[in-house]
Amino acid sequence: MIRSVVRGTGSFLPERVLSNDEMAKLVDTSDEWIVQRTGIERRHIAADGETTSDLATEAARRALQDADLDIADIDMIVLATSTPDNTFPATAVAVQNRLGMHHGAAYDLQAVCSGFVFALSNADAQIRCNHAKRILVIGAETFSRILDWTDRTTCVLFGDGAGSVVLEAADVDDTNGRGIITSHLRSDGAHKSKLYVDGGPSTTQTVGHLRMEGREVFKHAVGMVTDVVEDAFDAAGIDADDVDWFVPHQANKRIIDASAKKLGIAADKVVLTVQDHGNTSAASIPLALDVACRDGRIKQNDLVLLEAMGGGFTWGSVLVRW
Repeated sequence: MIRSVVRGTGSFLPERVLSNDEMAKLVDTSDEWIVQRTGIERRHIAADGETTSDLATEAARRALQDADLDIADIDMIVLATSTPDNTFPATAVAVQNRLGMHHGAAYDLQAVCSGFVFALSNADAQIRCNHAKRILVIGAETFSRILDWTDRTTCVLFGDGAGSVVLEAADVDDTNGRGIITSHLRSDGAHKSKLYVDGGPSTTQTVGHLRMEGREVFKHAVGMVTDVVEDAFDAAGIDADDVDWFVPHQANKRIIDASAKKLGIAADKVVLTVQDHGNTSAASIPLALDVACRDGRIKQNDLVLLEAMGGGFTWGSVLVRW
């Protein structure tokens, strides 16, 4: 069978770091308050003129380097983002051009914080049906551009960044072989008002700002995550004990801890990076993956579980044998 194997990973964070103590100078908050409720200690903020495509391009270059591949080896780019450079064209084509790729296809996918999981599933489908042999899958965001910096309930949570993986088609002899084993995606538009941006070309002709009902999001997050993870376990015929690493969307440490506990995943199997970059939406999972691969935690043949939930609501899981 054809499986989508992760060939390489890469990530990039803007140089500017905004600490919790600095946040306390902007809004009525404190380092203690932020850490206690979210686990976030700092976030990275894109510089003036630094765009989502800038971050995405650098993360993609690092993933190609890790995979020991050239851009000529890539057939397609799938970029997950909710903060594109422009309404159109897709930010993916800007990345494609900067990388010097003038063949294949490049397109954006928008599922907010679940974007990378959706993009990975989409790219896997492209590989399985022989539309591409190698795909750059990128999650990149500049959420600092859509924050209301007077709203302490939201501006302390988010940051900017990008992460990428190279997926490659591989022939696998058995179901326990390397590659993406199963993915499960969900959405429910009835929850839009709980996490959304109050602007857009068709409504206000402006970009708008992020709005969130934090308690409502927290209330739904753990149950929704459990739903798609249990589906993954059922599809693969495994349970929590079989998972080597759990790499969740890095939104809030309390949500991550509660999800792992409910799923029966040991705390020492959870990859946690939210403290270093806050919620980077579609970029958070590939950022965490890159960290855990480069520090030696995630190794070949490890069973890795990814999950995310985002505005919409959207939520999903991907189970991959590394």
